[in-house]
Amino acid sequence: MQPCLTLDDALRAAQAAGLPRLDAQWLLLHALGRSLDERAWLLAHGNEALPPAAAGRLAALIQRRLEGEPLAYLVGQRGFYGLTLQVDARVLDPRPDTETLVDWALELQPPDAAIDVLDLGTGSGALALAVQAQRPHARVWAVDASLDALAVAAANGARLGLPVHWLHGDWWDGWRPYPAGTATEPPARWDLVLSNPPYLADDDPHWPTLRHEPPQALRAGPDGLAALRTIIAGAPARLHPGGWLLLEHGWDQADAVAALLRAHGFGAPAHRRDLAGHVRCTGAVWPG
Repeated sequence: MQPCLTLDDALRAAQAAGLPRLDAQWLLLHALGRSLDERAWLLAHGNEALPPAAAGRLAALIQRRLEGEPLAYLVGQRGFYGLTLQVDARVLDPRPDTETLVDWALELQPPDAAIDVLDLGTGSGALALAVQAQRPHARVWAVDASLDALAVAAANGARLGLPVHWLHGDWWDGWRPYPAGTATEPPARWDLVLSNPPYLADDDPHWPTLRHEPPQALRAGPDGLAALRTIIAGAPARLHPGGWLLLEHGWDQADAVAALLRAHGFGAPAHRRDLAGHVRCTGAVWPG
């Protein structure tokens, strides 16, 4: 980038390099040290000169984005279900399709219901925090095996003022409060459990495009079902009769997940489609 470029010139150059307009705008705002919601400011100040220091930062950001690094990591945040989450390479970049799981969870609980909700494999805290924000009477807990991920999730909860309880553990096993001594005892059984677990197979062709994200949040064995099997197998002992288990999975895994649910005694599986029309979520009620 040349120091004499205007802000409009910088946006055009970023788009010519292959970035979508929104990506270019967000990266430019971030390089300028401005809030990402100031896109209107960019339109009004397009003829202003791009400072040399900002030009250098922008060039580096554009290169990283073109190499596949998620936009959310570059700008440090991601919008999810009306919340602004701080994210980085310690956690999976939350996808808009995962909001489908939140929609379904909210359908199953009245606004004033004081039910116990568990998010398994919380990552950035996206699911747990979205449910807690929409259902303030619910008691929401969230588990992750990664201390790095829990640090991100707990920081998001504190910044948003949402009282999610955080637990360090490996799916159903070894739960400990995070940070130590800060959580109350979790319930023995739950009214609603939801999870967006790892579900990519070891040989999934998408791995090269996901190399910037934590593999432990994505990889799930030879068929991509290892985490889903563990969650489904452990759920009957942890759900109240009439409690629901809701799971996100790969676009082609709905039949396999439904079969696992039936094999473990759940009621008839139901499904929800993502923004592209693929069956992305499968869930069922535990009859007890």
